[in-house]
Amino acid sequence: MVMESRSQMLLKSQNRVAPLGVISMNGTQELASRIDNYLVNWNQQTDNESTDSYLIEVDCPRFSSGDGKGIIKSTVRGKDLFIIVDTGNYNCKYTMFGQENAMSPDDHYQDLKRIIQAAGGKTNRINVIMPMLYGGRQHRRNYRESLDCAVALQELEAMGVSNIVTFDAHDPRVQNAVPLMGFDNIIPAYQVLKSMFKNVSDLKLDKENFMVVSPDEGAINRNMYYASVLGVDLGMFYKRRDYSVIVNGRNPIVAHEYLGNSVEGKDVFIADDIISSGESMLDIAIELKKRKAKRIFAYSTYAIYTDGLDTFDKAYAEGKIDAVFGTNLTYRTPELLQREWFNEVDVSKYIAYFISALSHNLSITDIIDPHAKIHALLNKYGHLPKK
Repeated sequence: MVMESRSQMLLKSQNRVAPLGVISMNGTQELASRIDNYLVNWNQQTDNESTDSYLIEVDCPRFSSGDGKGIIKSTVRGKDLFIIVDTGNYNCKYTMFGQENAMSPDDHYQDLKRIIQAAGGKTNRINVIMPMLYGGRQHRRNYRESLDCAVALQELEAMGVSNIVTFDAHDPRVQNAVPLMGFDNIIPAYQVLKSMFKNVSDLKLDKENFMVVSPDEGAINRNMYYASVLGVDLGMFYKRRDYSVIVNGRNPIVAHEYLGNSVEGKDVFIADDIISSGESMLDIAIELKKRKAKRIFAYSTYAIYTDGLDTFDKAYAEGKIDAVFGTNLTYRTPELLQREWFNEVDVSKYIAYFISALSHNLSITDIIDPHAKIHALLNKYGHLPKK
């Protein structure tokens, strides 16, 4: 509540850059509607705006041959435009030669470019909110490989995009491909901890009862942050791979080796950017249980479960994993949302803060300070780390 009042005061002190417009690409309607509600309520208070919605209707229809086009159904001239796109939403469908196809990340990215083209350079500024960064998992080159994410960012910059806002990029160093374009990589740590306190009533966040473990070396930074703000120990697994063979484009994992203090009798929190098949996360949970960990809480910004939910259902029933937390930044199946072990982390208010800050040309640091908010949250629940 303190942070919200401070944010509103900052917004009142600065005029908006230009009239605000928000475009919800196919598959983002639920998230965009929540964001829009926050923006309407806040801006009525800070800017005396009486609009019912900032959403601008668009469409990306397909010809029967599969070709598409982008249509913006009202003016965007002079607007500060924010386009929300979910490149991971495979639940969006289109018909091609009489067959129904699921939209791939490539399809979503192409539709994004179509809408940018349809704007025709008439906007004041174009900002893209792309939580799941297109091509983000192909972030570096080994041998003769494409660099999809880097090329896509350069392409968006060439089309006139001013800012990219993404969440928990697989490797945020990909922003080096566009050093002159705004690029914000956000970790919703406060929202995750808030959800944990809400859904787990008996948490004890101290060194004797709680520990953070990184699932691999690539996730060490995000897990180090959680361990630091909570004042608990950090452990890490590293993946021992078989580099003599390639399976599905990757060297298979032979074993997960653990480095760190004992986890015996402690609750363990594991944070990663994505749960794809979930195999690695379950392997780590099993290894931690072998080391006599008490409870396992897994968090993934994108819980997509490409191989279904059966293995996690079984692991939960057998006590190998106690809860999974995931955001609403990408498509979640109705089946996942109904699972007892899954807890959703709502990030819509956080995105609305970013849009408000950017549209008023305010510092992101000034409008939201995750460390201060986490400190207040821990203080509220009596879990401030000892110095």
